[in-house]
Amino acid sequence: MDNGKKAAIGGTLLLLIVAGIRIEVIRRERNAPVVQTQAPQREKIADDDLVFLKKKRPSTPADIKELNSTTLWVSAGGQMDYYPYTAPHADYSKTAGTLLGAEPILVKQSMEQVAPKSTLSRIPRGDRHVLLVFTKPKSDDPNKEYAVPIGYHDNTGYTFLTDEIFFYDDPHELYKHWGPDVWKAVDSHQVILGMSEREVQLALGQVSQSTSNDWGNRLVVYDNLGKPMDVTFVNNKVTSFRPHS
Repeated sequence: MDNGKKAAIGGTLLLLIVAGIRIEVIRRERNAPVVQTQAPQREKIADDDLVFLKKKRPSTPADIKELNSTTLWVSAGGQMDYYPYTAPHADYSKTAGTLLGAEPILVKQSMEQVAPKSTLSRIPRGDRHVLLVFTKPKSDDPNKEYAVPIGYHDNTGYTFLTDEIFFYDDPHELYKHWGPDVWKAVDSHQVILGMSEREVQLALGQVSQSTSNDWGNRLVVYDNLGKPMDVTFVNNKVTSFRPHS
């Protein structure tokens, strides 16, 4: 047999060997037991973080007027003092109270007024305040009118803080998963064991201090309208609370 024929036969045998190996590999792959691999679990998102909080981002007095005849609920509990109102002025000389968390107000109108230099407010004075005139539908006198600053005007224009001060939707519905016991505590501005930081913040107000930034695992001292309360959280649950000493 000459060398050419030998080379051809050798090449053919090599191809048959390679093909046979490939067929065997495929057969084994097809007959191999199927191993079910479990998809990695997604991190569970807390119910609170799934709540959609509406933002209006007002930039003009006309935007604020759109709040007339609407109900707002207080988000920035314990921060905003409000004043007696007798048309057409708010009486800055004395506060009528402080807006509390989840408290509803019924907006009547908006107005602008120069704030006295002596006025202490979380809203910058600017050259004048923008205020909402409102009533408190759950108060003993639901027709009595008050005014609360929600923005200001200065040489740069208007700044409004309604998105930071209020809920535009009823938080009792937004956070209905909190349950009736927690909401009873929030609406009475008290603390019960097992509440989360967000729940206590709405109940006692946002004015607080803590030596730790570890949200849900720390001691927080809430001002609580001048009646400080120490609240300890572990795994974002209240484990103890007592008046601050």
